[in-house]
Order: sequence, then C-alpha cells, then structure tokens
Amino acid sequence: MGRLICGVDEAGRGPLAGPVYAAAVILDPCRPIAGLADSKLLSARRRAALAIAIRDRALGWSVAAASVAEIDALNILQASLLAMRRAIAALAPQPDAAVIDGNQAPPLPIACRTIVGGDRLHPAISAASILAKTARDAELEMLDAAYPEYGFARHKGYGTPQHLLALRLHGPCAIHRRTFSPVAQSLLDL
Repeated sequence: MGRLICGVDEAGRGPLAGPVYAAAVILDPCRPIAGLADSKLLSARRRAALAIAIRDRALGWSVAAASVAEIDALNILQASLLAMRRAIAALAPQPDAAVIDGNQAPPLPIACRTIVGGDRLHPAISAASILAKTARDAELEMLDAAYPEYGFARHKGYGTPQHLLALRLHGPCAIHRRTFSPVAQSLLDL
C-alpha cells in the first residue's frame, strides 16, 4: 500500500454561534467518488448524498469539533486548528501525511502541506469539506429545537439579518460565541 494522505478542512469559522467542525478523509483510489467539490458550491441535497458516499468508500474518515467555550477561550483560528488535530488523531488508519485547506496547519506528528483553496483543488480536501459542513449543519439543525427563536436551522449560526435581529431581541444563548463582535455588542446592550 502507498502512503496514506488525508485531506483536512473545517466548517463554521464565520458563524456567530455553534462549534467549529473539521473533518479528515483518506480517499480510496480504487473507489473514486464522482462530484467531489468545495462544500459551499454544492446544494444541501448533493452534499448529503456525497457525505454518504464518502463515509462508505473512503479508506478512513473522521469528524471532530471544538466547542463554543474553546472558540471563546482560544480564538476561532486556534479552535479550528484544534478541531483539525482532533479529526486527524481520530482517523483509522492513521495517515502518513495531510493536505490542509488554507494557509495554516495545526502542529502534527506527520508531514503536512497547506493549500489555499484546497477544497476546490484536492479531492480529499473536498471530501473533508463536505463531511465537516454536513456534520455542522446537522448540529445546528438539532440546536434549533433547543433555541427556536434564533432560527439556527435556516442560517446555521451565520450573521444574517434575521439572526442579528433575534440576537437584539433575545440576547445571546448558550451556543453564541461571546468573543464575536455582534454577540459581544448584544451583551453590552442588555
């Protein structure tokens, strides 16, 4: 067997609420998956179908997260890198190297290379992008039931006009990132 290389990407750096997710995927060259692309370019339905195919055909895959408390304590970049490290550590089999979307990599015991725009250029990173996005979206849809006044199922925690209005009306809830400017401002306005 050749070197095992995992693709790594995160989802949820920009939202005002919810954890940040990361995924790591080792694709099987003998079981290619057609249609892999940056998760942001795919419809929710297509992402869901591809996520099933990835979990079924990949040699290994893992999804991990960093909590809102970790985001607020570390900052979003460091929390994203932590989620990536967790995803890579949970992979079985363990990879020999990693290709990571973006321009920064977490400290790893394996060789790694960053690729800006890698989720559009490298199939394993595309696959990781899809798994991270679908897992995070599912989490926000579940959290919507606990906090229905915010509309998390619709906007997934991003700072849409509807979300900002709900934040002004209700103040932040337990899953809001207190260190993000609109949330911090809403705390001052209370």
